Amino acid sequence: MAEAAARRPRRPLLDDSGRLMIVAADHPARGALGAGGDRLAMANRAELLERLCLALSRPGVDGVLATADILDDLLLLGALDGKVVMGSMNRGGLQGAVFELDDRFTGHRAEDIERLNFDAGKLLLRIDYDDPGSLTTLETTARAIDDMAARRLPLFVEPFISRRAPDGKLSNDLSPEAVTKSIAIASGLGGSSAYTWLKVPVTDNPDDMAEVMETSTLPAVLLGGEVGGSMADQDAAYEKWRGALRLPTVRGLVVGRSLLYPADGNVAAAVDTAVGLL
Repeated sequence: MAEAAARRPRRPLLDDSGRLMIVAADHPARGALGAGGDRLAMANRAELLERLCLALSRPGVDGVLATADILDDLLLLGALDGKVVMGSMNRGGLQGAVFELDDRFTGHRAEDIERLNFDAGKLLLRIDYDDPGSLTTLETTARAIDDMAARRLPLFVEPFISRRAPDGKLSNDLSPEAVTKSIAIASGLGGSSAYTWLKVPVTDNPDDMAEVMETSTLPAVLLGGEVGGSMADQDAAYEKWRGALRLPTVRGLVVGRSLLYPADGNVAAAVDTAVGLL
């Protein structure tokens, strides 16, 4: 694996288009295996790798975001040559766990990303004002930003304001005020913002995104988020992304399950449609 990483042909983070299309597959490490109506859709690793290889082969796809186990497999398959490779850093906040918001850095470290000649890192920052675990995540996020900046490696920070329902289930607030606040908090973390990117959701009402994105001058990509199991849901997601991609600081898309497990099963068509939005 080390030899495959050392000889992997690399490319700049951004090519001449100045846009990014990244396929995400770091969900399994958090125990989040569902897609659409199938709670274990991502549990078959060979099938997931086949879908990832197909997605990465499509024109306009720049790279992949995943944890070490998946990136190691893709390295050995030669699927990462000439691609942007993003290591997922904090996966300790397991889906549904009481400690979900104390999101420890159990994935890639900055030194791993540097050692493997990968191109960037990504972390998830969920902030619940009623959960002290969020403070731990805030502090460790700041230190991860420092570690990556010291190595001149880009780090994509995915911030949310989150809340627990009475039954304990965690949800992210996609109101314009909450997304604005999460962007403001994330932008100020660490000793330098020189290598920080934002990975942001589209608000419940996409028309609010223009004002929301005025909160920071940092470059941003849109995250795909969870999409329902019908083609109508998929089409609605594309339309939400389309408008936000025209905003000045938005440089691309990072999308996972909705492209790898589309409602009609056609991975190539789903990926090509998303690329077309750019």
